[in-house]
Amino acid sequence: MNKRMVSIAGALVLAACGTTQMAGPALQDGQVPLPDGYKSWPVYLSGVQRPDAKQVRDIWINPTGHAAKRGGPFANGSVLVMENWAVKLNADGTPMTGADGKLVKDKLAAVFVMAKGPGYGSTAKEGLKTGDWAYAAYDPAGKLNATAPHDACRACHVPLASNDFVARTEEYFTKRGN
Repeated sequence: MNKRMVSIAGALVLAACGTTQMAGPALQDGQVPLPDGYKSWPVYLSGVQRPDAKQVRDIWINPTGHAAKRGGPFANGSVLVMENWAVKLNADGTPMTGADGKLVKDKLAAVFVMAKGPGYGSTAKEGLKTGDWAYAAYDPAGKLNATAPHDACRACHVPLASNDFVARTEEYFTKRGN
């Protein structure tokens, strides 16, 4: 094969995988980029109520991840983005709820990204490995939070091994209707 044919074949393999993220080195925690335009992706879940954390969460999933089937793994190249919103508080410090009984969003507190690819997250501590997922945290302005405690992300996802380490999959697939 000549160089041009090898290059075309490589591009076709990447296109078939539905992502170009797999072409680079395996990402580790804190290296996952915040994708531009993630709010145009399919909604994974929105308005997730977390009164215990005084948060509302909105989550998007890229088209590669959205193609996953109930009970199966998410494909390499899957990316989820979660916005964590602080909620308004009552004078006594309890979370405020609106007329609909739901928490009232206040300010965007942080944005978290998790991405799956070959070898992603491979440097995670023993006991905190979550398959081939890596995590990153960003501030509300989209700046990487270099000191984010990624082990905390991993600790929440480790028990979700039967769901490919992704939270609330049953709720997501039920919402999708499959």
